[in-house]
Amino acid sequence: MSHAVKEADPHLLIVDDDERIRQLLQRFLMRNGFLVTAARDAAHARRILAGLDFDMLVLDVMMPGEDGISLTRSLRERSTTPILLLTARGETENRIEGLEAGADDYLPKPFEPKELLLRINAILRRVPASAESEAAPKVLHLGPVRYDIERGEMWRGDDPVRLTATESLLMRIFSARPGETVSRMRLVEDLGRDRGQAQERAVDVQITRLRRKIESDPKQPRYLQTVRGAGYMLAPD
Repeated sequence: MSHAVKEADPHLLIVDDDERIRQLLQRFLMRNGFLVTAARDAAHARRILAGLDFDMLVLDVMMPGEDGISLTRSLRERSTTPILLLTARGETENRIEGLEAGADDYLPKPFEPKELLLRINAILRRVPASAESEAAPKVLHLGPVRYDIERGEMWRGDDPVRLTATESLLMRIFSARPGETVSRMRLVEDLGRDRGQAQERAVDVQITRLRRKIESDPKQPRYLQTVRGAGYMLAPD
């Protein structure tokens, strides 16, 4: 049975202005069981996204016309589809900016295709599967926000709060141990990232984004607390 017919194959959109890289990644990822569509720039990607849903987007940051960070920020206004950014090696600020815009992870160029595959699989594993459990839902209350642990869903009153794949995983990690401190190193590892200070900074950025969805005053967090010198803690009501 050919790959294209199986429903389980994740569908990726690769957006890169370098045709050689597009073709290389497309061939490599298709050999590894993905359906892959490629776009040459942000405008082309937007046209494709208007008609198709994807399991994940891989965007080059540096493109002529609209760059990958601007596209990420714009897509995040209406979509939680995981986004992996490809950044040039030295651009630390770009990476932080990309995470703040809503990307789930980044990979510096040049990279081994195998590393891209590992990152893609790590991010796809974070996306919460729809809950099939019939157990009574366990719900954490964070002021006006409710978090359903079984379903991985967050609600503010009757309105769903949309979480990115990374934010969903952070909530799963914290809700498994409410009231316990989780170290930044542990979060880096649980998010499937390499160790290092840049990655700890990346975790801080994701925590900041998550706080904006939970806290009435993100600068004075009541529920997702910083434990000085130790890490972070979820403190439900």
